[in-house]
Amino acid sequence: MTGQSQTGAPDGAASPKSTRKAGSGSPVSLPHRHLLGIEGLSPIDILALIDRGDMYADLIQSDTAPPPFSETLRGRTIINLFFENSTRTRVSFELAAKHLGGSVLNINVAGSSVKKGETLLDTATTLNAMHPHILVVRHNCSGAAKLLSQHVDAAVINAGDGRHEHPTQALLDALTIKRRVGRIQGLKIAICGDIANSRVARSNIHLLATLGAEIRLVCPTTLLPAAIDMMGVQVFTDLEDGIRDADIVMMLRLQTERMEGTETPSQREYFNLFGLDRTKLMRAAPNALIMHPGPMNRGVEIDSATADDVEKSLIRTQVEIGVAARMACLEALAGASGDHR
Repeated sequence: MTGQSQTGAPDGAASPKSTRKAGSGSPVSLPHRHLLGIEGLSPIDILALIDRGDMYADLIQSDTAPPPFSETLRGRTIINLFFENSTRTRVSFELAAKHLGGSVLNINVAGSSVKKGETLLDTATTLNAMHPHILVVRHNCSGAAKLLSQHVDAAVINAGDGRHEHPTQALLDALTIKRRVGRIQGLKIAICGDIANSRVARSNIHLLATLGAEIRLVCPTTLLPAAIDMMGVQVFTDLEDGIRDADIVMMLRLQTERMEGTETPSQREYFNLFGLDRTKLMRAAPNALIMHPGPMNRGVEIDSATADDVEKSLIRTQVEIGVAARMACLEALAGASGDHR
């Protein structure tokens, strides 16, 4: 493995923050009018979105100009339709849209007609009549975003559907790694925790493997997904073995809300076996970095000292970079949303 500096960047590589002039380059043009999953993107599409997000991350961090940073979404309406709660993802999309000059409407499903018995397709018909340009959808059922996309004129972004996919999380994770380490190809990345119920894991496995990373899954056998043999990954049921010499250790929470009928140890037992602390982290590469998509269950999959380690933890950086990554995605679909109205 290429040597790394104390910042985590390979020796001789560019600094984590790009020196490219902010605002340069062109918006990404995707072959599809919706962003429903990573599996629908080519390596060229993925790299283009990462590069565009990198440019926006530089722009957000600079003090040269206040937002909005672009007029791409000027005159366009983005609706955040969240059937599952997620303040982090919803606010990230809202900021991303506003940074591009768009108007944002957040629909509180808990107080909407959905709670009164309206179906997803009824909701699609109602929203379509309002002529939004982009719908950002989170739902507890796999395939919900795709179903919605088949019944609306707006472009649809999947913000997480059941156990299926969470494409923008994988894109922001890849961008976070790229900015800190300088590359993804050749890195050893251990994804640890509740793999079976994690849409984040599925999207990251596909994206990071596509870009040349070595993927390891670390979890109890009861939390392995079906068809694991088809994923092209290494599987470990011991945390210390799984993270040995890993460059990135990505922790996932136990999704107890999706675990009906699954046998799992108590939270204390789980932490002893699969929770990350500084002692276990010593098995990883010397400059290993820690990631977590959130929300965290401190003391279950990771302890506070490790999660808050200012040198090794990228968890807060992931949140920051999420806005830039989602700006790239919204911008890429802006043209598609106009072409089909």
